[in-house]
Amino acid sequence: MAFRKDFLWGGATAANQCEGGYDEGGRGLANVDVVPIGKERFPIITGKKKMFEFDDAYFYPAKQAIDMYHRYKEDIALFAEMGFKTYRLSLAWSRIFPNGDEKEPNEEGLKFYEDVFKECQKYGIEPLVTITHFDCPMHLIKKYGAWRSRKLIGFYENLCRVIFNRYKGLVKYWLTFNEINMILHAPFMGAGLVFEEGENVEQIKYQAAHHELVASAIATKIAHEVDSENKVGCMLAAGVNYPYTCKPEDVWACRKADRKNYFFIDVQSRGEYPMYALKEMEQKGIKLEMEPSDLELLRAHTVDFISFSYYSSRIATTDPELLEQTAGNIFASVKNPYLTESEWGWQIDPLGLRTTMNDLYDRYQKPLFIVENGLGAVDTPDKNGYVEDDYRIEYLAQHIQAMKDAVELDGIDLLGYTTWGCIDLVSAGTGEMNKRYGFIYVDRDNEGNGTLVRSKKKSFYWYKKVIETNGEDLRNE
Repeated sequence: MAFRKDFLWGGATAANQCEGGYDEGGRGLANVDVVPIGKERFPIITGKKKMFEFDDAYFYPAKQAIDMYHRYKEDIALFAEMGFKTYRLSLAWSRIFPNGDEKEPNEEGLKFYEDVFKECQKYGIEPLVTITHFDCPMHLIKKYGAWRSRKLIGFYENLCRVIFNRYKGLVKYWLTFNEINMILHAPFMGAGLVFEEGENVEQIKYQAAHHELVASAIATKIAHEVDSENKVGCMLAAGVNYPYTCKPEDVWACRKADRKNYFFIDVQSRGEYPMYALKEMEQKGIKLEMEPSDLELLRAHTVDFISFSYYSSRIATTDPELLEQTAGNIFASVKNPYLTESEWGWQIDPLGLRTTMNDLYDRYQKPLFIVENGLGAVDTPDKNGYVEDDYRIEYLAQHIQAMKDAVELDGIDLLGYTTWGCIDLVSAGTGEMNKRYGFIYVDRDNEGNGTLVRSKKKSFYWYKKVIETNGEDLRNE
């Protein structure tokens, strides 16, 4: 059998994409709430356009999302029916500290997550908790400029102390920041950063990233102090880069693209800034402001495991004429002529997952955890809400097979696998509901219409069988 007996099969969501209840239970406003669907979304999430309040001219899908705030018991029961061993979810920072800088937490928010974790425990489901999945309280953005300010390290530390103590015995798997490298690609969504005219954008992004890296090390330190059972992971938006040709310049461009991706994880896993990153910052004139204790914190408190998302591979080239781009989850990339693609232009490459796993394991020699993988597609339900999603089953089966090969044939230590959007939710990149990933259909459309009723897709029953057989039976029958 390829996978360990205690392999953690499950699914993943994020608070801002499924919870809703944005103004309930004492919750404060966050960056992820004020990002609308439509053509303005991309300029806003990349920090080029400022939107700090709701505007009646736009629809904000995160306000209600799929209303998991009120329906989590029903949803967790469905996850349990599939046989989930783990459920990856995130905390809304502003539900626990509405402004982010309070000394005392909001008890109603703390109690909500405690109830969610106890509901998981009832079914023997191990929570895998992302502390910050693109959430930053709006008050911290307006008052301090979000993660550009060193003060956020202290506010994050306060959040971590509260949750590690409150949820001791309920949660033992933690991720510090979701897709930490997203700060370079979607800085407002990733870290609450908005840029003013004339600012040195690269300097601000890397300084904010340094603050997050120090905060991550502090979180790892506290987690281990509070409970020796705690395991803390980093989280990377992964995907191997291929050179477009064997021209040496393309191969070098590919190497540089991979390094840009690995930079954060090099720090979180190895405990120091890699020389290539220091040299690049020097060449760009980026000077990081640090405190004397920063480098020691990074060195002493590295992560226990490497978690990552994988949807597709990417292509690197130096040819200026190759302008045909794929949509690629905010990461634009030249099209690979050898691959097919999803309805949103994401290229489908199961072998790329195996390659990515090998690259990460060779580089860090730490256990891996695949915490996002899935296919966004338009689903057409029948009158009972049933979707015959063979295309999703095919995608997942191919990726699980690649994962098996990496474990069985390459000897990679893999802790678990959580598919992205195990229940339909709001897309982070586009804000759409119609871009569905789930095993569970949710009756809601891009404009917010629908009953929110849940129904099982064909893939629900397929994944149940995959888990039952510990990944041995991937057939679609």
